[in-house]
Amino acid sequence: MFNPSRDQVRQFFFEAWRKQRDREVLAGPDNVAVGARASTGNRRIMRFSFQDIVMRFHGSANYISTDDLTLAVNAAVTLQRPLLIKGEPGTGKTMLAEEVAKALKLPIFEWHIKSTTKAQQGLYEYDAVSRLRDSQLGDPRVHDINNYIVKGTLWEAFNADEPVVLLIDEVDKADIEFPNDLLRELDRMEFYVYETHELVKAKHRPIVFITSNNEKELPDAFLRRCFFHYIRFPDKETMERIVNVHFPGIKKHLLREALEVFFEVREVPGLKKKPSTSELLDWLKLLLADDIPPEALRSKDQKTIIPPLHGALLKNEQDVHLFERLIFMSRHNR
Repeated sequence: MFNPSRDQVRQFFFEAWRKQRDREVLAGPDNVAVGARASTGNRRIMRFSFQDIVMRFHGSANYISTDDLTLAVNAAVTLQRPLLIKGEPGTGKTMLAEEVAKALKLPIFEWHIKSTTKAQQGLYEYDAVSRLRDSQLGDPRVHDINNYIVKGTLWEAFNADEPVVLLIDEVDKADIEFPNDLLRELDRMEFYVYETHELVKAKHRPIVFITSNNEKELPDAFLRRCFFHYIRFPDKETMERIVNVHFPGIKKHLLREALEVFFEVREVPGLKKKPSTSELLDWLKLLLADDIPPEALRSKDQKTIIPPLHGALLKNEQDVHLFERLIFMSRHNR
């Protein structure tokens, strides 16, 4: 696992600053986003400073960010490329975008992808059915086609008057062609509205987060336009920090026993679905609500061979039976 030192992090951003140092970035008086073109003849020159380039995200009170994840977020911001986040379900991919938006005090636009989602829906949709109905009813709105253009999440983000965070969540749920259909839009931050003959350009380039559960392979052309990071499953030390953020008053003995049981469950060979961070937090919430003592997590009673409230960790009957058998065998072989 790549774990950069503070000096490596600073060196990365210093090199980015050095390369940009002498490059003049032109921006209009009402549009000072990095890389924006001047909208009027009256232009002014912006220069990068190291203070502008240095990392801006360091985690938050509600999100434990490892050094390599923090580096990935800020590298994507510096390069102005979408950050493609992969990892097991429940490792905080979606929450990362939300916490970055809070930390940087930026609005967030969220586009949650389903199996039926089309790329066009993120741009806009033309409601021809409503226009036909209104024409039959003699509605005067029918004469303005703009009344029937439904703006999508990308349009809203592009049209924002300030920089924003744009989350495209679970991109791998959609059809395989979905990522390819967004290549130009994510690369140039613009798209064309054919019904109104309008070119929509982003006023400010958004900070784009794209999450994937690795259910489908993503096209190479799409990957080339992204900065990639895989969120590794937290080790015990990091997991303890995560738990303490959500349950600051939890007893150390209970936390220690719960983490031991949790990682034992994850290490069971043959599990269809390993419990995730979010499921651990759900389980701990139930243990605290029912005031379950730490000793109950390792009961020697054959009738309670499986941890209490295990339904928060194991989500199908095959995994439950497998875990029961392995624990039973391990205890009888001692």
